[in-house]
Amino acid sequence: MDFLFFFNSALLGAGLAMDAFSVSLANGLGDPSMKRPKMCGIAGTFAAFQFLMPMLGWLCVHTILQYFKSFERLIPWIALALLLYIGGKMLIEGIKSRGEAASAVRMTFGTLMVQGIATSIDALSVGFTIADYGLANALVCSLIVAVVTFAICMGGLYLGRAFGTKLAGKAGILGGSILIFIGIEIFVKGVFFA
Repeated sequence: MDFLFFFNSALLGAGLAMDAFSVSLANGLGDPSMKRPKMCGIAGTFAAFQFLMPMLGWLCVHTILQYFKSFERLIPWIALALLLYIGGKMLIEGIKSRGEAASAVRMTFGTLMVQGIATSIDALSVGFTIADYGLANALVCSLIVAVVTFAICMGGLYLGRAFGTKLAGKAGILGGSILIFIGIEIFVKGVFFA
């Protein structure tokens, strides 16, 4: 392991974390009064998924490559369905509560898990790019990706929280729209530009 390995892993982490950053931004918009422990939990969940998915991809490459290849085509469809569901739900709740006093969007464990999977499922493919790494290097690379993801998501949560206070009643609508846009973007990139 040299500087270039760490640098490339950090860049990979930054690239993979962009969807999680956008979802973190939407979560912060939806709950402008979010406390730091909850923010750490959300960012930690995204980081954990960004660690697990490349390792799962790496494991698939080293064990059941032919089965993973057929699943890879479904990744954009799964991400689209999950993010459309969460974003649509957030959007509808935002539209319904427009005239009411602003209240925080409730982040359930299930919602967080779906967001974590939806934003990291494309990281399964990273298992192919790190397939030539040994187990130790693959673990270190995935750990760097997770640390970078955590930091980027915390930034997204702070930004969303700050703007969520200013946008009050429109935060749910904006957050839901962002999630829907991310789902469509993942789908279009995965289906038409893969």
